[in-house]
Amino acid sequence: MTGSELKQRLAAILAADVAGYSRLMAGDERATVAALDTARAVFRTYIESKQGRVIDMAGDSVLAVFETATGVVSAALAVQQDLNAASSAAPEDRRMRFRIGIHMGDVIEKADGTIYGDGVNIAARLEGLAEPGGITVSESIRTAVRGKVNATFEDQGEQQVKNIPHPVRAYRVGTERSSVPKPSRVVGEIDLSPPDKPSIAVLPFANLSNDPEQAYFAEGLTVSLTTDLSRISGLFVIASTTAATLGGRTIDIRQVGRDLGVRYVLQGSVQRGGNKVRMNAQLIETGTGGQLWSDRFDGDPTDIFALQDQITGRIANAIGRQIIVMAASDAEKRKTNPRAADLLVRGIAMADKPQSLENLLEEEVLFREVLALDPNNSEAWARLARAILVQWLDFRSALLPEQTEEKLAEGGKAVEKALALDPNNVRAHLAEGLLYRVLGNPAKAARANEVAIALDRNSARAHGNLGVALIFLGEPEKAIPWIEQAMRLDPLSPGIGIRQGNLGRAHFLQRHSELAIDWCLKSLASNPRLIRTCALLSASYAQKGDDAAARLALESLLRLAPRFKISDAFDPPGPSAPEAYRKLYEEVVLPAARRAGLPE
Repeated sequence: MTGSELKQRLAAILAADVAGYSRLMAGDERATVAALDTARAVFRTYIESKQGRVIDMAGDSVLAVFETATGVVSAALAVQQDLNAASSAAPEDRRMRFRIGIHMGDVIEKADGTIYGDGVNIAARLEGLAEPGGITVSESIRTAVRGKVNATFEDQGEQQVKNIPHPVRAYRVGTERSSVPKPSRVVGEIDLSPPDKPSIAVLPFANLSNDPEQAYFAEGLTVSLTTDLSRISGLFVIASTTAATLGGRTIDIRQVGRDLGVRYVLQGSVQRGGNKVRMNAQLIETGTGGQLWSDRFDGDPTDIFALQDQITGRIANAIGRQIIVMAASDAEKRKTNPRAADLLVRGIAMADKPQSLENLLEEEVLFREVLALDPNNSEAWARLARAILVQWLDFRSALLPEQTEEKLAEGGKAVEKALALDPNNVRAHLAEGLLYRVLGNPAKAARANEVAIALDRNSARAHGNLGVALIFLGEPEKAIPWIEQAMRLDPLSPGIGIRQGNLGRAHFLQRHSELAIDWCLKSLASNPRLIRTCALLSASYAQKGDDAAARLALESLLRLAPRFKISDAFDPPGPSAPEAYRKLYEEVVLPAARRAGLPE
């Protein structure tokens, strides 16, 4: 190698690795690998957004170089805030925490971009001094950024580190920013102010086909595109169920931005005829109503996923460099039997309708038809599992005893198939969480939903389901911010009543009967056929001491579900339930349910 191929320069270096990585892998390899992949995407997002460059991500480590000290510290603070928030609900021994070390000094840079020298070595040694989830920097970094970043620096003294001849003064970086979701500022309401990162809502694609029956195709396309955008790290995406309520009418884009708390809106249309499909899409800034980007896509409907991949990548670039485009999907991998794909989008559209036993049964039929044509479709297996398990969970009082046993067995088989076919399928992990909830193991249910959040940070269902798991772990106060975040991600969902009912449950278990009643009434206003909410409302009135109202609520419940009993709505603690939930069930649930007259 000639001297001209080497360049010596001053640079800011970030070195990071996972604390306790071997222990995490020994405990749960699949969850650890999924969390590591998500963490790498977070690192890459903030490194590149702060004018940094990733040098290496071997194993559980990260090495990056920056042009400025301010950029490297800002990126590290953002990374730790996001990663600590994502793991905050996990058990202490399962949290993935990175240690980050930062130094500014001389490096030798090769022509291929790799770097060497004491600057790199010192950053690596500082990383070893950092706490899990923390950042340690050198004196050179602290001096360069003092007064320029929102952080504090605690002197750790001079440190003698391996293979460095002179002591290195180290500083622990601190920040006052919270790392967990906070409850909304107004009791009974959800804060819809825009988040501190790019945010978008995908409005329903208009169906321009002559055949009205093709509307489901546009609906399924909207949902799938929303899912693709949700995989872009650093992007806040409103769920498709909320955006769907804005379809079919003239809208004011600026008002949409205010109503949903988003900075961007994606609008489009799809026209399908014969063997051709045409998609038009435009990205609009809600603050000004100005169009930032537009494009048209023509193609074969059997290759619709490849078209979606093109759109997502172009939108990400249009919004700005701070959004790093998700890893390109393998379109070939996702191609499937055309008839199966057609049935799949029908089922997706049905799944976003208000929840009822009839709708769930129709979903089940559609996804079974998909699997008859394409038995290796992980997405169909995952969605079939959800449709079956929700029937068992929310409507088992309307099923015959032999049907409930059959549903449970079939749901478990569908979860197993979905995960075996694609371990990174978000909906497979959501269904796994439902299965563990049905089986009375809230700790494993929480773990499954944490994996789902690691794979898709904008999954409203994963956030809401994690909150429910916390309820059944006996921690209703911790459940509230997760359920509220689900409502923030999907504030106009047809399923909003279920989340409102879950908030009511969390307050009921804390003996906040007034708030429980308020949320139950909102839930039933959204969907009056929610049996579990009806039972909770009756028990909440009894908890408050209003026996007359409790009886009226009970009468409404029994008209919906004549064979109802307490266990259908209040989930008795199973063998794996923690003592905290057993105590809540005995001391809070049963006294109120019995006073209300709920059948046992």
